[in-house]
Amino acid sequence: MHGEYKVPGGKLVVVDLEVHDGALRGVRVAGDFFLEPDEALHAIDRALEGAPTDADAQALAARVRAGLPADTVMFGFSPEAVGIAVRRALSRATDWTDHDWQLIHDGPQDPALHMALDEVLTDEVAAGRRPPTLRVWEWGGPAVIIGSFQSLRNEVDPAGAARHGVTVVRRVSGGGAMFVEAENTITYSLSVPASLVSGLSFADSYAYLDDWVLTALGDMGIKAWYQPLNDIASAEGKIAGAAQKRLASGDGAVLHHVTMAYDIDAEKMLDVLRIGKEKLSDKGTASAKKRVDPLRRQTGLPRAEIIDRMLGSFRARYGLTQGHVTDEEMTRAEELALVKYSNEEWTARVP
Repeated sequence: MHGEYKVPGGKLVVVDLEVHDGALRGVRVAGDFFLEPDEALHAIDRALEGAPTDADAQALAARVRAGLPADTVMFGFSPEAVGIAVRRALSRATDWTDHDWQLIHDGPQDPALHMALDEVLTDEVAAGRRPPTLRVWEWGGPAVIIGSFQSLRNEVDPAGAARHGVTVVRRVSGGGAMFVEAENTITYSLSVPASLVSGLSFADSYAYLDDWVLTALGDMGIKAWYQPLNDIASAEGKIAGAAQKRLASGDGAVLHHVTMAYDIDAEKMLDVLRIGKEKLSDKGTASAKKRVDPLRRQTGLPRAEIIDRMLGSFRARYGLTQGHVTDEEMTRAEELALVKYSNEEWTARVP
């Protein structure tokens, strides 16, 4: 069995192993990490030899840590990373480069249709009828997208939303409210097979699926990092927030979508989001601008160019071919947008 795990912001850990009578045998750890002294690598292999196949990543990490020489220095990886690589080997996880990635980047669409497309396309990936897909959203108008479990009345000021012509929809994933405007926001979705994140904890999968965009931002001169559980941040403030939903149909798939701040109208945001008023009441608009650090200020680049550079970075790492939403997928999404995501019963399911 073979497993690989690229540490977010770090190095690649590779594990090859066999399984006999419910235990790990012939374990060989490798990678582009740094490790001192040399014999520590053999100590890691020995520590994992005979480990039960049902041991989780933390238990495997504890074995590694206990088996290391006292003067060991690990750079670019950790015992936990080794444990994850082992779990990915045992679960026969796939890697990014094992898949043929497809890009969908269409014109502006209604917020409810975006919610529906996420669900339909991820369901198609789970069923094996669609390859793993990166979809870049274009917004047809201003919107607030609340998390699946948020209270509508606690998050949104209906008078403020009406004043600014803001559409309110509820997404299928958890997390917090997002305030978006067409030219101020960069939003994308990854619809991926469950095998890509096999062996990862829920929290680890966020960092794993966000790692490519950290590289893309770095290429644009932005030093950004993953901030648990679901944020991408820089020294100046939050850049983006992510959310996930796992679908059990077919072989399973994961929807991972991210909203990035290209620019921000803090006054309007505070007029629409009640949560913003509470969190930022002590410092108001100035605090909102500090908490969220837009990409426009950091890069000086047009929104379209940032998107192009992000896609170029993804394409260079994993490959990416132009695709489209099929007629059948669009028909299903339009129906779902109407009966679910535009339905007040769904939007106010947590009043």
